[in-house]
Amino acid sequence: MNLNSILIGSDNPKRLADYHTKLFGEPGWDQDGYTGWAIGNGWVTVGPHDQVTGKNSHPGRIIWNIESADVKGDFERFKAAGAVVVRDPYNPDESDDTGLIATFSDPDDNYFQLMSPMSSEDVS
Repeated sequence: MNLNSILIGSDNPKRLADYHTKLFGEPGWDQDGYTGWAIGNGWVTVGPHDQVTGKNSHPGRIIWNIESADVKGDFERFKAAGAVVVRDPYNPDESDDTGLIATFSDPDDNYFQLMSPMSSEDVS
């Protein structure tokens, strides 16, 4: 199996598309209200969904992650582009500057994170 994409539904997908374009650049495609960006081997897509209204009342329920070899640098780039910061880069182990995580929120209060690359040893 291969997880290849995530679809973020919204009652205002244009607002989300505008936000993510500031962070990720021009989308790889934009059709029929759905806008998507290739990030590594996968896609992040935003679009309309008839079962979604307003902001996410539980933003921590699902958090999607972007692996970054330079969490601090990408954090600063996202922040300068207007990203909503939930938490500055930190190490959950509090040991050093490896294994960093930074958390952001989109305009619908969906959380996503920048994370340092994990080795297969980290997940076993």
